[in-house]
Amino acid sequence: MKRIRVVIIAVAFFIGITSVILAAEHGGKEHGGTTTEKKTMQTSMKTLLSADIRAAMKDHVMKESQKTGTFDITDPETGKVRHLKLERVHERVGKTGNYYYSCADFGDTVSGEKLDLDLDVQDKNGVLSVVDVRIHKINGKERYTYDEHDNRIPVPAKKMEKHEHGGKEHGGK
Repeated sequence: MKRIRVVIIAVAFFIGITSVILAAEHGGKEHGGTTTEKKTMQTSMKTLLSADIRAAMKDHVMKESQKTGTFDITDPETGKVRHLKLERVHERVGKTGNYYYSCADFGDTVSGEKLDLDLDVQDKNGVLSVVDVRIHKINGKERYTYDEHDNRIPVPAKKMEKHEHGGKEHGGK
């Protein structure tokens, strides 16, 4: 009987700590979302685990990396191909519109720069696939940010000297 109580307490503690860690990863800044959107995401996440979404992202990067040994993407700001190595996929997974998303950290094998990419994943009849990849940050400098509804917005004007910007809605639209 005591063992059952200990196990229940341990599971409750783990769930509580995990929620705090996942909520704090970005402090709500990068991908905000409204309370209603977050509740909807939590409900939909019951059927689709965050781990599955992160695994789909990793699988996509690994599959694309097989061709050249690096994850190659064209930088829309410079027009040059970047040769990247995956360092980690962030724990936090969100949902905007029809897409799940998370960020991933990469190292540029040529320049040595650190990039934060946003990856959008589509769930089509239970098959997860990456449908969009964008450069969000280079060496911590944002190219764009998000509002409380996860819409992509330009970096504020006073930061423009240091940051480039985008301007499309999150979710690959």
